[in-house]
Amino acid sequence: MVENQRSCKKGFATLIIVLLAISAYPALYLFRSLDDNRLSSWNDAFAGVEPFSFFLILTAGIVCAYIISRFSSLEKNPVIFLFPVSYVIPALFWNEPEIILDASRYFTQAKHLEVYGISYFFQEWGRDISVWTDLPVVPFLYGLIFKFFGESRIYIQVFTSLLFSMSAVLTYLIGKMLWDKDTGFYGALLFLGIPYMFTQVPLMLVDIPTLFFLTLSISTLIMALEKGGCFILLSSFSIFLTVFSKYSTWLMLSVLVVVVIVVLIRNSRLGPRSGGFPPRAGRPRTQAGSPRRRGDAEENESSGATKLKTQNYIYRSSIIGVITGLLIFTFVWYKYDVFSEQINLLLTYQKPRLRRWGESFISTFFFQIHPFITIAALYSVYASFRKRDLKYAIIIWLVLLVLLFQIKRMRYILPVLPMISLMASYGLMHIKDRMIVRFISLSVVVSSVILAFFVFRPFIEKTSSINIRDAGIYLNSFGMDKIEVFIVIDHNSEINPSVYVPMLDLFTDGKIHYEYDTSQPLMEKIETSPLRFTWTYKNPRYYSSLKADSGQTVVVISDRSNPMLPPDIEDKVKRLHISKRLNISDDVYRNQVFMTVYH
Repeated sequence: MVENQRSCKKGFATLIIVLLAISAYPALYLFRSLDDNRLSSWNDAFAGVEPFSFFLILTAGIVCAYIISRFSSLEKNPVIFLFPVSYVIPALFWNEPEIILDASRYFTQAKHLEVYGISYFFQEWGRDISVWTDLPVVPFLYGLIFKFFGESRIYIQVFTSLLFSMSAVLTYLIGKMLWDKDTGFYGALLFLGIPYMFTQVPLMLVDIPTLFFLTLSISTLIMALEKGGCFILLSSFSIFLTVFSKYSTWLMLSVLVVVVIVVLIRNSRLGPRSGGFPPRAGRPRTQAGSPRRRGDAEENESSGATKLKTQNYIYRSSIIGVITGLLIFTFVWYKYDVFSEQINLLLTYQKPRLRRWGESFISTFFFQIHPFITIAALYSVYASFRKRDLKYAIIIWLVLLVLLFQIKRMRYILPVLPMISLMASYGLMHIKDRMIVRFISLSVVVSSVILAFFVFRPFIEKTSSINIRDAGIYLNSFGMDKIEVFIVIDHNSEINPSVYVPMLDLFTDGKIHYEYDTSQPLMEKIETSPLRFTWTYKNPRYYSSLKADSGQTVVVISDRSNPMLPPDIEDKVKRLHISKRLNISDDVYRNQVFMTVYH
């Protein structure tokens, strides 16, 4: 009788969770006007979607997640499951266009390395190579890919997807080292429940690599403190790469100090038997016939072992700090003038305007992140406080920084997402029935993939940025080797369309000839613009050094579908005919880009 009651309660609880999983996104859909995300707002993305069809697909996906959750094989081989799944999902989005203009800068920096070599890249980074507020690590890696594999976007996407899938595995390892295998596995699985992220992986930006390097820094530091040896060098190098990936990670790297402090406090409290992570369950066994109270000699031995282990932690963390500090100091000293100029720009231009460029936390934590993750993460705060779990400070630290400094831009908090996922997993671990935990996690992943693929992806492909991608595909289809590009610039515009030239270059196999018009608009018009960097565009020498074949192929880029051509451009194209107009436009973004191909 008691067994039947338990079975009924379990079945009822499962039914409630299934209904909540199915109704979560429809409920958010009703309040989609609250989503003010700048890139993939629900209010904009759902404008061209048939809601009934979407929610029908969503329901089918959640039912499939429930069926799969009945099997327990997922947890048996976490890495074997996580790595391919987390690689295949972003691969579904490889065909999307470059929707963020920053890609123009990173492509240009990487191509300088490809064309002129590694030594030139480091010598001219920040000089002949315009860098705005960018750091060199990620463009350097992109440049190596171009140099040794070829200048193709697909190679970049293979690389960024690889870093994304490795980030999922590292999230699992962090959770496993801090607590146990299940916490790590479900943390990594929930990491795949953030639909916004799938739209970012295929882009030639620095955000996903930065996420990977920060996660790598946290995991390797934990291993270095516990094991020493080669992990010390690996930890130092990963921190160095994180520092020079993106300026926003400088604040986030403070989590490494939290890791060291937590390890030292735990060691002093629990003694050497517990090790660092995870703690040994229960009290240590006593030998048969021995007294339960340890004698003075055993106490002294334990105290000495604790002291020795504390010294090891301090020594290893100090060595990591010294090696990392020397690496950072050497590079900063070499490029001091560039860094000082960038930091001044960050303080005087970007910092005062971050609030104006921000997005609400409601948008970030309920629309762009699956709400189940946010709810489980909130519960985990209470659960960790009740258990006095000091290790929890490691995963909540980055979230506290986001809240304390009011970092309200989804792109800027991408490196924090693995820790949010681990917080959610920590909360879910208080559910005794692992089948329910498995279903919640799978339903989060399935729902997020469906949202990203059937809503976000079609929305992105209807923006005017698709014109750049399609122009490149069209030029490649005719095997056009040399392409002359002209820009119709409106100096009253907020954006300088010259930045679209490198983005077109990214999508085409042909070689581009472009002469940049160096005339500038009035500075006061662009001084406060979020797209001010486009007016600092510096034409790379490789565009002006190539002489295009006169009368072969010309591409005109403008911010209007039918621009009035200046006399010099009119003269160039008068003997050619228009072979392709790419004039898809949208009503979401103020800045539009159009392409006209003459042949």
